[in-house]
Amino acid sequence: MSAATTVTPRPPGTSAVAERPQARRPRTSPFWRHRTLYLMALPGIAYFLVFKYAPMGGLVIAFQDYMPFLGIGGSPWVGFDHFVRLFTEDTFVMLLRNTLVISLLLLVFAFPVPIVLALLLNELRGKYFKRGVQSVIYLPHFLSWVIVASIFYVLLSTDGGSINNLIVDAGGEPVPFLTDPDWLRPLYIGQEIWKGAGWGTIVYLAAMTAVDVQLYEAAELDGAGRLRQSWHITLPAIRPTIIVMFILAIGDFLELGFEHMFLVMNSLNREVGEIFDTYVYTAGIQNGQLSYAAAVGLFKGLVGLLLVVMANRLAKRFGEEGVY
Repeated sequence: MSAATTVTPRPPGTSAVAERPQARRPRTSPFWRHRTLYLMALPGIAYFLVFKYAPMGGLVIAFQDYMPFLGIGGSPWVGFDHFVRLFTEDTFVMLLRNTLVISLLLLVFAFPVPIVLALLLNELRGKYFKRGVQSVIYLPHFLSWVIVASIFYVLLSTDGGSINNLIVDAGGEPVPFLTDPDWLRPLYIGQEIWKGAGWGTIVYLAAMTAVDVQLYEAAELDGAGRLRQSWHITLPAIRPTIIVMFILAIGDFLELGFEHMFLVMNSLNREVGEIFDTYVYTAGIQNGQLSYAAAVGLFKGLVGLLLVVMANRLAKRFGEEGVY
């Protein structure tokens, strides 16, 4: 006779399928699971590493009396001497004043223009007309500052400029737009608006596409017109985007750019046009004071970092997300 087989009864509520051991999935790192995304981000990461982070090592020359033939390793250390020189020179007050005034003018006059343009474009209902207007206002962004300055020179020059020709034909005197110090800042702000405002609307138009259309329909049923819809629906919806763009603009408060000001500035309006960016070029490239120019650039970067941190904290205090 065969031996009796003992069968252990299963607990109630269980099945034979539950008794089977489940196959364990192989554990993979998050990096490997998202390798495609990391591969797509690789060119951008390489760009910032090579052109943004790697050059930061050269800031060490701001604390040296850098001599090219000795290199960074052989140049003597001078500590904070270049910073002391920057803060004690008479030109520092002029540079700080000019840079702050132009930056404030950009924030007051140039920063709101893309927002207003985006609100106006958002109200256009004709698809082809809207695209045509967008193309026209985007076009100046693709022109270099050399071309922009040349166009304004042809228009505003006292020697055959189109605008001054009209003024003379009307019985007036030619206006020195390009050499009068009083006209430098309005000219600079106007060129910044003409070149960059159209391109800046792209960010705000993209943010407006996320606004729920039902909000506009409900507001229209309540009797709200286009202006009240823009004020009470569109603007609050894109407010986080406006805050982020404002924080980024604050970060560039002392970083106005070298090329634009260098092209519109001359010996007659230098007193109101000399800023930190052009001063770095004069001291570092023309005069060969590389360490001093690096100290000026480091000062600008630290001020920009401090302003970004302060603006981000202020935005979070008022309930906004901020940049980080």
